[in-house]
Parts: sequence; C-alpha cells; structure tokens
Amino acid sequence: MKVVIVQHRLMHYREKLFEELRRECNYRGIEIHLVHGQATRRESIKKDEGSLPWAHKVINRFIEVGSKDIIWQPMPEIIRDADLIIIMQENRIISNYLLLLSRLWSRRKVAYWGHGRNFQSVAPSGFREQWKLFLLRHVDWWYAYTNMTVNILKEAGYNLNRITCLNNAIDTKGLKSDLASWEDSELDRERVKLKLPQNALIGVFCGSLYPEKKLDLLVNSADWVREHNANFHMIVIGDGPSMLYLSEASKTRPWIHLVGVKQGREKAKYFRLGHLMLNPGAVGLHIVDAFCSGLVMVTTRNASHGPEIAYLRDGINGVYSGDTAQEYGSTVLNLIENPERVASMSAAALLDCETYTLDNMVDRFADGIESALK
Repeated sequence: MKVVIVQHRLMHYREKLFEELRRECNYRGIEIHLVHGQATRRESIKKDEGSLPWAHKVINRFIEVGSKDIIWQPMPEIIRDADLIIIMQENRIISNYLLLLSRLWSRRKVAYWGHGRNFQSVAPSGFREQWKLFLLRHVDWWYAYTNMTVNILKEAGYNLNRITCLNNAIDTKGLKSDLASWEDSELDRERVKLKLPQNALIGVFCGSLYPEKKLDLLVNSADWVREHNANFHMIVIGDGPSMLYLSEASKTRPWIHLVGVKQGREKAKYFRLGHLMLNPGAVGLHIVDAFCSGLVMVTTRNASHGPEIAYLRDGINGVYSGDTAQEYGSTVLNLIENPERVASMSAAALLDCETYTLDNMVDRFADGIESALK
C-alpha cells in the first residue's frame, strides 16, 4: 500500500517524525512518501525549515493577499497511484481542493492532519472558519493533533471511528540526550559568557517571535519580576518578525539575553540553565520541550494557544496566569521564590514527558494509517 503525506513546507522538528514513521510503516508493508515545498516569504523569517534526502521537493507558488498567503503546491507523479493522501487542514493551500474533489472519482482516500480549527483566528465565527468547519467533514480520515482537536471534530459531527489522536510530540529522546550531554563546567562557562551570576533565577522563552506570542507582556512582566528580584534574568531563544521589538528592549535591559534560533544540543544548553519556561502567548509544541527539560511552563488562559495546550494541567505540570504584567510577573516571582513547589511541578512535567513522546506519536500515526487503508 502506498501513502503520500503532503506538507507545504518541511519543518526541521518534523524530520525525525517522518524518518521514524517511514521506517515503522515499511515494517508494516506500507510505503510512505513525503511531498513538501518551501516557506512563504513571511514564513522564511522564522528559519525553521528542514530537509530529507528521500522527500519529493516541489516549488510552491505564492500570492500575498494582505496579511494572508495563498499557496499553490504542484503534485508530483507519485500521487497518481497512492492509496491514501494525507494533507494539512489549511484553507490557504488551494491545491488541496483538487485533492478533496478527486474523492468523487478516485478510489484513493484523502485524510486531514490538523488542528480542527484555526486557534489564532480573529474571527472564529467568520467565513473562513465556517468554510474550514464544512470541509473537515469531507475527508476519509482524520489525524488529530490532540484530544482538543478530537473534541472539535466530535462537535462537528465527524465519525469518531475515523479519527486518530496523534498527541503531537517532538523527538524527546534526542532532547533528553542533548540535555544530559552538557557538563556543569560547560554550563558555568556559558554563564560567564552571558554574564549570568551563579545565583541567577532564569526564565526561558523558546519559540518564533511574532505578535501572538505576547512579547510585550513578556517584557513588561519581566520588568516587574526584575524590580522585585534583582537576580532575575531571561533568555530568549528564537527569531521572527518581532525580533526588532525584543532587540530594542534588550538594549536597556542587559538581563535579557537574545541568543537567536537554536536547535539540538545548543538549544538544550539554555534549557539546562533555566528555571521556568515563560510563554504568555500562544503555546504549541514547546510545551513538550518544557516537560522534557523539567521546566514549569507559565502562560495565560486567553492566548491563541495551539491544541498542545491540552497537555497543561494547571498547578500540576504548569501554570496559567492572569493577563497583566503584574499578574504574570507575580506568578513568575512566586514560583522562582518557592523552589519546593517548582520541584514538585517539575517532577510532574518530567513524568508527562513520558506520555508525549515521538515514539508514541509514530505508533499512533502508523496505526491510524493502517486503519484508514482498511
């Protein structure tokens, strides 16, 4: 049996998933192909693309309409005899509509992989979201990110017997290995390089830098914490459209350390230095980074979170805070000054990391592919 997975671009953190999924499916007698294009002009700022030597890379075409990008992704010949095509649930990829229409005359099945709805939509009842709601019912199978997506599909009336909940994850084995690889002496040298005192209390932000991350709240609440505890420092890992804002903020705040995009072992180094994971805005897969590192995630309830927010258990493995600088700052301050509470929540986060693993995601994905093919 032949399965084609289509991504409009390949993210670097998905490389291991596709390698392992291809290996597992091959063991089960299923041939996996990956088709991907490249980032849009606006997405390329995030510097988060990956590559795989066996993937089929195509050249996308883009049209910028205001703040939106419309994407046409050409399909290579390999899709012609596919038994199952898995596409991302995105309205803007107009080439997907032809694949959906092909269900009318083709024997091959078409499945969605996605969130269920746009969690960052400014008009959740608007036309685009209603269109997405309509289309989600017109596929043969669903690969849902988390149980939050499953609930959306259930409310929309989609057949629960045709849903696979993947529990979206990262390569936790690799991250754990990277975390363990750093010697204390190496971390001490990094502290000296960043001018971090030995008793520094460090909050880590990791992710793409864009407005939905509430970076103004991050900086303002960090100011509040710093006013009440001079040992507080913040490390920011990532890049994106809002980097200029953070660069300006750091000029007058030497305790904010911008280290740019980091991957693998280099990223793990900063997690080892940190005490908390600070992300007042949209939370996505980095919550698994936090769990794996034993860092307590601090966020807000009303941010435009991805479906991975379903993993956060308030007061157990992470914390929801209020949405003002004082509320968020006081939550952070209370945690860093209460190491016993942080240690308890860190232990719970590490335990949950064993649930949200890449191995488990691969097994669920392969099981779901087998079920869809049957």
